[in-house]
Amino acid sequence: MIGLLILAEKNLGAGLIAAAVHTLGAQPPQLLAMDLDYQATPERIGNLLGEGIKKLDQGDGVLIMADVYGATHTNVACHQLVRGRIELITGINLPMLLRVLNYRHLKMDDLIDKALSGGSGGIICAANPSKLKETR
Repeated sequence: MIGLLILAEKNLGAGLIAAAVHTLGAQPPQLLAMDLDYQATPERIGNLLGEGIKKLDQGDGVLIMADVYGATHTNVACHQLVRGRIELITGINLPMLLRVLNYRHLKMDDLIDKALSGGSGGIICAANPSKLKETR
């Protein structure tokens, strides 16, 4: 099973996990929130990230899901990536997390596709529901 690491500022990751646990009824295994302080140094972030990856990787790799691309923590995460093994996607939201939790048996590239479609599919203009697209 692919490990999942949520990399975000302050309490965003913990909040997303709490919402997922509420929805699913149980704490999913190999899921960790790394909620960072705005003042964390790149070195500190890198160390914490390395520890989190080691904790989560049980042989199938780790998917890092972050809040914002280009922020210090995602820039640091980019230095830890190993194609097909340690991957990073950004723009995490609850629909993305729930989709990933339901498809963790897939290979990394397929899981990333599910994550991206789940994330974008969860963004809806409620005033115009006719623009809804099937994202499965």
